[in-house]
Amino acid sequence: MKLIVEVVDAHDLMPKDGEGSASPFVEVDFENQLSRTKTVPKNLHPIWNQKLVFHLDKTKSFHRHTIEVSVYNERRPIPGRNFLGRVRIPCSNIVKKGEEAYQLFQLEKKWFLSPVKGEIGLKIYIEPETKPKIPPSPSSPSKILQQSSPSSPAHLSEPSSPAHLSESSSLRPQVTPSQAEITNLTSKTFSAIAKAEVPAIDSPNSTPAESKKENSVTATSSFVAVAESSYIDPDREPTEEIKESGQLRRETAHHIRKHKVLYHPGVSIEKPPQGNPFTMRPVTQQVHPDHQEDYNLKDTNPQLGERWPNGGAYGGRGWMSGERFTSTYDLVEQMFYLYVRVVKAKDLPPSSITGSCDPYVEVKLGNYKGRTKHFEKKMHPEWNQVFSFSKDRVQSSVLEVFVKDKEMLGRDDYIGRVTFDLNEIPTRVPPDSPLAPQWYRLDNRQGEGKVKGNIMLAVWMGTQADEAFSEAWHSDAASVYGEGVFNIRSKVYVSPKLWYLRVNVIEAQDVLPNDRNRLPEVFVKAQVGSQVLRTKICPTPTTNPLWNEDLVFVAAEPFEEQLAITVEDRVHPSKDEVLGKINLPLTTFEKRLDHRPVHSSWFNLEKYDFGVLEPGRRRELRFSSRVHLRVCLEGGYHVLDESTMYISDQRPTARQLWKQPIGILEVGILGAQGLLPMKMKDGHGSTDAYCVAKYGQKWVRTRTILDTFSPKWNEQYTWEVYDPSTVITMGVFDNCHLGGGEKANGSSVARDSRIGK
Repeated sequence: MKLIVEVVDAHDLMPKDGEGSASPFVEVDFENQLSRTKTVPKNLHPIWNQKLVFHLDKTKSFHRHTIEVSVYNERRPIPGRNFLGRVRIPCSNIVKKGEEAYQLFQLEKKWFLSPVKGEIGLKIYIEPETKPKIPPSPSSPSKILQQSSPSSPAHLSEPSSPAHLSESSSLRPQVTPSQAEITNLTSKTFSAIAKAEVPAIDSPNSTPAESKKENSVTATSSFVAVAESSYIDPDREPTEEIKESGQLRRETAHHIRKHKVLYHPGVSIEKPPQGNPFTMRPVTQQVHPDHQEDYNLKDTNPQLGERWPNGGAYGGRGWMSGERFTSTYDLVEQMFYLYVRVVKAKDLPPSSITGSCDPYVEVKLGNYKGRTKHFEKKMHPEWNQVFSFSKDRVQSSVLEVFVKDKEMLGRDDYIGRVTFDLNEIPTRVPPDSPLAPQWYRLDNRQGEGKVKGNIMLAVWMGTQADEAFSEAWHSDAASVYGEGVFNIRSKVYVSPKLWYLRVNVIEAQDVLPNDRNRLPEVFVKAQVGSQVLRTKICPTPTTNPLWNEDLVFVAAEPFEEQLAITVEDRVHPSKDEVLGKINLPLTTFEKRLDHRPVHSSWFNLEKYDFGVLEPGRRRELRFSSRVHLRVCLEGGYHVLDESTMYISDQRPTARQLWKQPIGILEVGILGAQGLLPMKMKDGHGSTDAYCVAKYGQKWVRTRTILDTFSPKWNEQYTWEVYDPSTVITMGVFDNCHLGGGEKANGSSVARDSRIGK
């Protein structure tokens, strides 16, 4: 993955050049990766619009890291720089590409007495890295020399200037770039190279004071090393030319350090460690003189009790990206279950009558039976279904797994079976790895011999903390069929992200009424989904009305609805005529995170009748009316979607503005007692209860316990807490969708009854 920091602009910077101005540039540091923008001369309000690209290791957690953005003034003609301010941005609020928005940050001081003022505008997001196409490597150095340009220098052993740095490679199949081309490379081109391929140069006897001045040496020499190593055949033995190239890099690096070359704009570099011997080495690898150190005990910092990073989408710190913790349930009672995973079968015998096989599997434990779906005419079926039997209701000491052939008429044919003694079944408790399935040979009906066919199964004893629990068929819900099987399972929901859509209706031009003998009394009506708002009628009848009114809607991602704008004429107190309309997708509007102004735009209106009834006459319109709007999606507010007395979330919509969570809320939903009967079943009162808990954007729903007034769920869930002055809401409902086709009194779809909250 790649981290993109788009440096847009800055405002009201501190003058530093003694002439009331400054020549600012921006330097960004992320995990010892440095990259900088170009310098804008003599401007206190610079505009860069430059993207800086950084490598992001997706195997490591980056949520606890920060991005440091520093603004400097470049001194001329004497080389140097002055500090203008910096910003530290936590990585926990980084969004993925497509969700980024322009954001202003106030510049902060580095020291107590630093004179700093102004703000900087940035866009920060994560972009998946695409694999570059690598050209084929030549087979020998002689072929490379034959493919190189005749203008390339042939002697590489005696560099006399920094320009020879680009000529030190004899292993590239392309024309070697000049020094000017190297220094003008954008940071995007350089940062796309894998971090493990970038070697750094450690300078001897370096001090912290000199490290910043000598970082440019690493930038230039690192690029040459990457350019040389990226086209080397990995299967080829090192040659003398490679050794000469490495020696050349050392000599050239000393030459550049002697002349103190400055940073080159747009070149990403790695910070070299200080005080080590002068060697070439990859940045991400550490060479230890004593290899015994690799076998020593190392102090680690695992995220115990926390979600593994990047559990689902980019930036998983928004809500808990998984449903549960990886640890066992410690706030609920352990409930033991026998799990049977039916994976697949092979080499099943065909029927003697039909010549084919329509197999399915039946899992039997005492009086409980569960069965998979059947396949038609398939000798090697795959089911991958899980069955669970509550240990409290086990009525037998033997588990039987039958493989049968479904028949259209009559009794299904028996193919074979596998039996298990419950006393020999292993126990598995997370975070142990799942039990690997095994192949079992099928026995005949009497269990005295083998028959043709094999079945792959995994059988183990576990708890409700098992990953297979939520998707398994449960023996205590064997009476549920059809769509009801999915309606009784536990679920986790995420409410959609809500935005305020602000529509500022400014004015309109050339609004012509249908009756040309009168001036129109115009107003604008806006609609998003089922939300309809309208402006006041322009106080003066005119063809160029002015309103300057704000209309605010609530829009939900992924913004499938459109903003419908209609301009109407109040002909009569009970009659309005549509003069023009336009539909605008919500995805085209800008997202605003602060108070900065949004640019307005003119939109041409379609004639109402022509656009719908007579599309052929649309070409006859010589001109059209237009409306002036300023529209944006407000991300700096929290959309109130619940009562303020029981609010569970106060964060703004934009993830970039979220603060760090203050803790974790863990809730163990144990059970309920003394519930009332909610419906009649088989002549007696019954309740099929489940529990719902809501906090923030995350809703959880437990599984449904059938036909009991004292259900026990024993399920555990977690939420991240950002504000202690919030409320979690829990409710108990009666499930009315156990058969998939129930209907309430006169209604098309039955609704679950609320028992209490």
